[in-house]
Amino acid sequence: MFNEEPMIKFSIKNTNYDLEERTAQFAEHIIDLVKQIKRTAINSRIISQLIGSSGSIGANYCEANEAESKKDFIHKICICKKEIKETKHWLRLLARSNPEQKDKIRTLWQETQEFLLIFSKIITSCKKKN
Repeated sequence: MFNEEPMIKFSIKNTNYDLEERTAQFAEHIIDLVKQIKRTAINSRIISQLIGSSGSIGANYCEANEAESKKDFIHKICICKKEIKETKHWLRLLARSNPEQKDKIRTLWQETQEFLLIFSKIITSCKKKN
């Protein structure tokens, strides 16, 4: 499951529909990116927040898949959506403080936008079935 070499593929054209794996790979891409960024007071704060929120997307999705009820599932998916929005925010700030990484960050930001659309659709679909 885990690859020995870092997965730095910043052209994330992912046709992977396994969201647990896709969200895990996304968090790994974030880790790979931040390893390349110079540590400053600003970057350290942004990176800490970014690592937390990007990793929480997948962690909360895993929890959602083990939900004890439909209400619990929707609640955890809503948390995923909040973490996605937070990740987008930190990526924006990281791009501002590291313009030389803008293209890589933009690709990751686009993946968060896809996640936002996916998780929003999941929430909408679940609520319609009630």
